Amino acid sequence: MALPPNATTLPPGRTAYGPALALLATLFFMWGFITVINNTLLPHLRSVFDLDYTQTTLIESVWFIAYFFASIPSARLIERVGYQRSLVTGLVIMAIGAAGMTLAASIPSYAVTLVMLFVIASGITLLQVAANPYVAVVGQPETASSRLNLVQALNSAGTMLAPLFGAYLILGRSVSGTAKQGAVLTPAERLADAQSVVLPYVLVAVVLVVLAVAIARFPLPAMGTATSRVAREERHRHSLWRHRNLVFGIPAIFIYLIAEIGVANLFVNFVSQPQIADLTHEQAGRYLTFLWGGMMVGRFAGSALMQRVRAETILALAAIGAAAVMLVTVFSTGTLAMWALISVGLFHSIMFPTIFTLGIRGLGPLTEEGSGLLIMAIAGGALVVAQGRLADSYGLQASFLLTVACELYVLFYAVWGAKPTHALAPPPLEEAQA
Repeated sequence: MALPPNATTLPPGRTAYGPALALLATLFFMWGFITVINNTLLPHLRSVFDLDYTQTTLIESVWFIAYFFASIPSARLIERVGYQRSLVTGLVIMAIGAAGMTLAASIPSYAVTLVMLFVIASGITLLQVAANPYVAVVGQPETASSRLNLVQALNSAGTMLAPLFGAYLILGRSVSGTAKQGAVLTPAERLADAQSVVLPYVLVAVVLVVLAVAIARFPLPAMGTATSRVAREERHRHSLWRHRNLVFGIPAIFIYLIAEIGVANLFVNFVSQPQIADLTHEQAGRYLTFLWGGMMVGRFAGSALMQRVRAETILALAAIGAAAVMLVTVFSTGTLAMWALISVGLFHSIMFPTIFTLGIRGLGPLTEEGSGLLIMAIAGGALVVAQGRLADSYGLQASFLLTVACELYVLFYAVWGAKPTHALAPPPLEEAQA
């Protein structure tokens, strides 16, 4: 697909990227929206296919395994065809997967559902590898965390709206979604519930295609050939593994994703329990909006605070706060436990974008390769299946102790692991080429 040739020459101060960042914010919104649809999809599929917690969280594990397999190919594709074509390709892949979800719902098939979710996640991986480093290197390096938190707030806007979308169009239109926990469905009801997924994913596929066309026609500046060329030429002289902030940042992303995804995916089942809030899945799905809304508010606030306060300090405070409210979740009951779990979204809000920007800080011409490794670490979300196993063995509430352990590693990274070593100059940015 031909790219627009009308890009203007960019000033050396990196200040003319407002329109490009605004357009990229729509991508952050869409992949947040699509990812969080899973939070309402999982309890729905648990009822449709009669799954235990381990099998339910395995669905999300397949989603995040895609990050592991697709990250390095994504980085190579970006080097080969450029950022803009890669963004368009990612959106098209996501649209194909969304269309495939309608097939999975029509059969219905657990296996086809897993495959199509893998396809969607592979497209999102390509978008993540391309968009996150782009936003991080635009502007001054010291405000990179602030900038990425700002556009990630739009990602959170998508995650906040997705539960309402899923609760209304998936859970609200199904027998399992409107019944109390423990209700037994007939085969006819399971089939009807499975097909309630068709309309939402048709709508998603259409929006993705429209967005792909818009990105393809936009004169998007990109980290172009200069970055890739220098990275190839200097690889013999520079090693990614000499950068402590990256070496400890990769497991920080991996471990943080276990915490974020475990909370989000088990939220509906947790608050539906009689000893917590005793809600239907549809009602619980609406409360999930507050969890993701807290992440949006936290990212806007974090973006403003990081203009004046070191990113590492805010990350450390967020990790302490997250560990504290998760302990309340584990050792209390009723609405206190529910609201404690909801509040962790506020503390989680700045973690991914802040860890990411701290992880690539000082990588210079190796930024793209380091970004690929950090995005690959999102595969940590696949280990949510471990929390599913803990929930089956020791109870759903006790399984959130795993989340507490994850917060402690993020605290370690903020205090010591994020300190850069062997920092290099940042890569240059170029205008888009036809």
